[in-house]
Amino acid sequence: MRIAYFINQYPKVSHSFIRREIAALERNGIEIKRYALRGWDAELVDEEDLQERDKTRYVLESGPAALALAALHSLLAQPVRWFSALGLAFRMAGKSTRGWPFHMAYLLEACTLAKWMNDSGADHLHAHFGTNSAEVAMLAGVISGKTYSFTVHGPEEFDKPESIGLAEKVRRSAFTVAISSYGRSQMYRWVDPGDWDKIKVVHCGLELAFHQVAAVPIPDRPRLVCVGRLCEQKGQLLLLKAARLLSCKGVQFELVLAGDGELRKKLESEIAASGLTGKVWVTGWISSAEVREQLLAARALVLPSFAEGLPVVIMEAMALRRPVLTTYIAGIPELVQSGETGWLFPSGSVEELASAMETCLATPASQMACMGEKAWRRVLQRHDIEREAARLAAHFHDAVQNPVPALASLA
Repeated sequence: MRIAYFINQYPKVSHSFIRREIAALERNGIEIKRYALRGWDAELVDEEDLQERDKTRYVLESGPAALALAALHSLLAQPVRWFSALGLAFRMAGKSTRGWPFHMAYLLEACTLAKWMNDSGADHLHAHFGTNSAEVAMLAGVISGKTYSFTVHGPEEFDKPESIGLAEKVRRSAFTVAISSYGRSQMYRWVDPGDWDKIKVVHCGLELAFHQVAAVPIPDRPRLVCVGRLCEQKGQLLLLKAARLLSCKGVQFELVLAGDGELRKKLESEIAASGLTGKVWVTGWISSAEVREQLLAARALVLPSFAEGLPVVIMEAMALRRPVLTTYIAGIPELVQSGETGWLFPSGSVEELASAMETCLATPASQMACMGEKAWRRVLQRHDIEREAARLAAHFHDAVQNPVPALASLA
């Protein structure tokens, strides 16, 4: 079986979970053709990402002339399908906050993707994220006559489900993946009940090598690490306020912000203005191996997010036997058990965040180690990539063996 994968940007430092999923599917005997709209616009630092880039074909690298030629080819070869896709693109534009030119661009991109799929002999198309990549996949499904599916991660899809036409994308799909029960419930809110059975829960996973890392003792130093893109939804600005409270109380701590993003300059300015220089620092983008080193060098991961799906870094920390301090939002409480594998606190509360950090820093290393062991067992039970990839592969087999092409859902 040959599956075409389509992602907006790939590879990307925050998309290691897609790379793991693809590798696990290939170990299951499925051939994966990698397609993306574009590459990542920052420097890749991970060797595995560099290898993935060489295996990926990029739609926008073809240039405008090639996109137009692919659209003309699709029109001449399958005029009924092409005009059906054109009408669908206009209907999607009618709901969207983006104007119709964007959706016409999606149509051109879909024509190229459909041609590549047919040329490669792909049996099915799968997209990650329910935003523009899912629309391109849906249109490519109509043009090619092939089935498609997509994975919804959140929170972006749940912020604007109507404007991205989430219900329509699910209706036309062979199946749709949610990465948590919470994510599935959010799609239930916006999807016709007749399509609920299409929504399958498949967790993001970690490969066995990650689970099998030898236990590293909890360090004596009072260090916490926050891993993630430096942006509003991850809550790092609130984390600095909590760090300031701890500093004023005389609590000894170190805090590493591992990542980069649009808030980096503001965060660095706040660190200096709050007198936290020497206690808090930013690493910038780091490789998967360096993320692992940062997690092992810390007592715990802290992630004060305002909006999430289910962060893969929480799984990584737990697989390394590190407790997690995070907010009880979205799919997080399905994995993190407060008082057992970490601490959960209300999103947006600087006082509760500071209290959780102080409690963690004061907890004896022996107790932290016990929490880490429980965390390791729980993430191994729920997020093994081989088991999750096998589940996804079964859905692909069902879609290929019992096809319901996107074209058949136009009524």
